[in-house]
Amino acid sequence: MEKSLIFRQLYDADSSTYTYLLADPVSREAVLIDPVFEQHLRDRALLEELDLKLLYTLDTHCHADHVTGAWLMQQAVGAKIGISGRYGDMVTGADYLLDHGDVVRFGNRSLEVRATPGHTDGCITYVLDDHSMAFTGDCLLIRSAGRCDFQQGNAHTMYRSITEQIFTLPDDCLVWPAHDYSGRTVSTVGEEKQYNPRIGGEADEGDFVGYMENLGLPHPKKIDIAIPANCICGRTEDGTMPAIADWGPVRQTYAGIKEIDPQWVAENLGQVHVLDVREVEEFNDALGHISNAQLLPLKELDQRIAEVPTDQPIVAVCKSGRRSAQATVILNRKGIKQAASMRGGMLQWHHADLPVARS
Repeated sequence: MEKSLIFRQLYDADSSTYTYLLADPVSREAVLIDPVFEQHLRDRALLEELDLKLLYTLDTHCHADHVTGAWLMQQAVGAKIGISGRYGDMVTGADYLLDHGDVVRFGNRSLEVRATPGHTDGCITYVLDDHSMAFTGDCLLIRSAGRCDFQQGNAHTMYRSITEQIFTLPDDCLVWPAHDYSGRTVSTVGEEKQYNPRIGGEADEGDFVGYMENLGLPHPKKIDIAIPANCICGRTEDGTMPAIADWGPVRQTYAGIKEIDPQWVAENLGQVHVLDVREVEEFNDALGHISNAQLLPLKELDQRIAEVPTDQPIVAVCKSGRRSAQATVILNRKGIKQAASMRGGMLQWHHADLPVARS
């Protein structure tokens, strides 16, 4: 019987980085491959919405173009950090120093660790237990391969890594790289063996090395920031978690909406400005409204934005939390950043048996 898998490919546009979420649907245990620091809230929200328990963050290598989100996930949900042990003392803060042949288990699924150095000394490829997927980092890319001109890179070593560790997988094994700069999302071992212009077809080691040693690429623009930060697994300089908001327990959804729970709003009405964006006839219907809320229908918000006080953080409210989510987008677009949507709207307010008013 074929094993099932929860799988998501996520993207960071600034660094063209792919992050991969894999989870066992029975145990809900998950791993996250190559997380990006700035995408921590997105990734965490997805875990919560899919009801997954993150066991591990796994980096394919010490990246030079972005900072890993591994430490943030460790602090937020207790996920263990895994990275290659071949970096030695260069990397600190990891829970597991992985090497060739190790196995990372999550529920009934697992990833096999294959050492694939060449881009850096510590590059790893993670291969799914049934050999249907390989997460190749910067070793084998789609119709390309990772550069070998810094961080102890070596084109000869990379040639052997690709041909002996990746090209020996089944031809239909899906290749999921850490980056793609042309919008391509996935390839297969068979495709790359045939069509990769650097190592495919009948290219031999000399062809590959000659190609790689004459790329003439500029160094990654974030290299001076990324490498030192990744050597400590993305830990912040002061060792504290960045906050979404400093005025309340605001959370961010996978859709990027900032939300806050009704119970907190009820307990802190004097500290926020409640903006009800429903229609006039809804304000006093069966759901009622929150005491002292300002009524300003969503369709009029853009034109009447000057009527919204900004001396307190704004909590936007509607029936279900959908229109109020769009209200926060409009507020942010108008330069009002201290704003959040009340999660679940007046429906959730009622479910919590919180007090309502009617004019």
